[in-house]
Amino acid sequence: MIVDYVKGSLMRALVCNSWGDPQSALSLETRPNPTAGPGQVVVEMIASPINPSDLLTIRNQYGRQPQLPFVPGFEGVGKVISGRGIMAWRVLGKRVAVIAADGGAWQEQCVIPAIRAIPIPDSIPDDQAASFFVNPATAWAIVNNVLKIRRGEVLIQSAAAGAVGQMIQGLAKHIGFEVIHVVRRDEQANCLKQLGASTVVVGQGEPLVTALREALAGRHCRMGLDAIGGTTGAAILKSLGRHGTLVSYGRLSGDPIPVDPGTLLDGMKSIQGFWLSEWMKDQSKLTLWRLFGTLAGLISRGVLHSPTGAIFQAENFRDAVSEAGRIGKDGKVLIRF
Repeated sequence: MIVDYVKGSLMRALVCNSWGDPQSALSLETRPNPTAGPGQVVVEMIASPINPSDLLTIRNQYGRQPQLPFVPGFEGVGKVISGRGIMAWRVLGKRVAVIAADGGAWQEQCVIPAIRAIPIPDSIPDDQAASFFVNPATAWAIVNNVLKIRRGEVLIQSAAAGAVGQMIQGLAKHIGFEVIHVVRRDEQANCLKQLGASTVVVGQGEPLVTALREALAGRHCRMGLDAIGGTTGAAILKSLGRHGTLVSYGRLSGDPIPVDPGTLLDGMKSIQGFWLSEWMKDQSKLTLWRLFGTLAGLISRGVLHSPTGAIFQAENFRDAVSEAGRIGKDGKVLIRF
């Protein structure tokens, strides 16, 4: 079954034509409307977030890079307007979360596999639906699948005021484990305390080791979570107890974690990487569909919430990427189409 609805023959797309600063690497271009192949759908996009992974990709600093030119954007929200196949028919005309694993969400119409168009209940507004997957799935998978955190345990995490960090706090309240949050500024600490965080440490580098040990107050902590890298990641690793594991899911500082082998040998500690797209490859379709349902429920109940900041129209993309890279911004920056 093939169903199509076309407003016009052309659409606008944000295209990356060169590696580097998103301000100069991106341009707003006109392209022909796409068509769906077998098992695919065309989604008329409503909004898409600017995630750190998007900016890193444009700067040629991400783990797996597309070929130039390309349309960035790994997720968003929109309405399915055409498709081919039974799976496409299932979501035709529905508002869906777009999981664009290979990018392409920053355009007025996006083609994705029908299985990655996730129907969104009315209880989830557009701003939350736009950020339905990347950060919520990262937080959920690390807590429940990688670290398998149990009620009453303690986790240390950096980048705690970021979107994933705030979702970790939401899961901590939901499950019943404790988080020692690491941030760089006092205003970030205040934000987390408003979300119910009990222990927030402000600092970075070597002094952070002392501050974390004081916060632990002799308690055993086997789990650390780091998105900063550099000396912050090293400080968390040093603070972990015997058989402790540090999960690294980002490198916002741009620096590698300096690791003394003695730190690993003392207490049999380890470092483990986490990359959502690679984790997804190891999951069955049934597991992923169950995950989509779990995330929808947690987002609807406010357990997982993506703080939303400024919203920009596509033609104002330079202002959007500038705001997305600004330290201290209010929340996730969205591009509206």
